[in-house]
Amino acid sequence: MSINTVIFDMDGLLIDSEPLWYEAGSELLANYGKRLTYEEYNVTVGLRTKEWIEHWFRYFNLTKADPEEAEKEMIDLVINKVEQKGKILPGVEYIFNYFLKKEFKIGLATSSPLRLADVAINKMGIRPLLQAISSAEFLPFGKPHPQVYLDCAAALGSNPVECLCFEDSFNGMIAAKAAKMKCVVVPHINELKMEKWGAADMKISSLQNFNDILMQRL
Repeated sequence: MSINTVIFDMDGLLIDSEPLWYEAGSELLANYGKRLTYEEYNVTVGLRTKEWIEHWFRYFNLTKADPEEAEKEMIDLVINKVEQKGKILPGVEYIFNYFLKKEFKIGLATSSPLRLADVAINKMGIRPLLQAISSAEFLPFGKPHPQVYLDCAAALGSNPVECLCFEDSFNGMIAAKAAKMKCVVVPHINELKMEKWGAADMKISSLQNFNDILMQRL
């Protein structure tokens, strides 16, 4: 089967929201007297908010804190930050136009809650270009589990092997590959040379660098 569908991750790939997630997480944990370094934060990039809270509350032994209230507070913080400071990453307009010209089906599969995805999608102005939006918010498992990608492919009417995914996180890459999809990773510049991206079908430094020659290699 030939590839006819493209599915994008959102945070850190299309919109520069990962620093905003880090800001929100740091502010949240600071309320409990804990400090989170950016290196520590990177370990949990790609997880759902609930899983992020569970991980760090366990790590910092915050047994008396209310994880559900903390989850809501963190999402509210991120939404506010995205509305105020969210920036579209380089190459987003280019990559959407590239696949629109090829008449690909286009979807988005995110670990973020839908209410945050809605804010980011509206901020980027890409809603008319998306034929399906899937969130792992209420799934039994989030990335690196493949379900959110499989759900997006199903909503697009595509077989997983017909899909190409773009990801920026390790957990997202594993999810895409577990779904039997091709995966192009666009890591943060500080992680570009790391060996952990070896499972990806391709690694590029920017969405703007993707082209027909690379497409033919997949």
